[in-house]
Amino acid sequence: MNDPAQRRTRVLVIEDNPANMELARYILTRFGYDVDAAVDGESGVAQVEALAPDIVICDLQLPGIDGFEVLRRLKALPAMRAVPVLAVTAFAMVGDRERVLAAGFDGYIAKPIDPQSFVQQVTAMLGRA
Repeated sequence: MNDPAQRRTRVLVIEDNPANMELARYILTRFGYDVDAAVDGESGVAQVEALAPDIVICDLQLPGIDGFEVLRRLKALPAMRAVPVLAVTAFAMVGDRERVLAAGFDGYIAKPIDPQSFVQQVTAMLGRA
């Protein structure tokens, strides 16, 4: 893909757990996405500003600022208002999904990540289904 008009979809994954990051990166790369990574909320926000990803996948429990604060900061950036932000979290109790979506996340993925449904949700969120 040397043609810039055929740029691959850029995904930023903000995840502090190395095993979860590796799994997300592996799955998304196998399905043709370009994947960038951040291990905490602050660096994730900084990378968003530098990379302009097409979608952000963000853990909620991060060192420093949590995923909710990451979302607040991202949606405050004019260029990010239309970019989908998916929450990936171990919070899977009754009401957690609704709470996450009510906070402004565009989607909710419970951990552990199921590879098949994970890529389907990312693809659907990007309108590539």
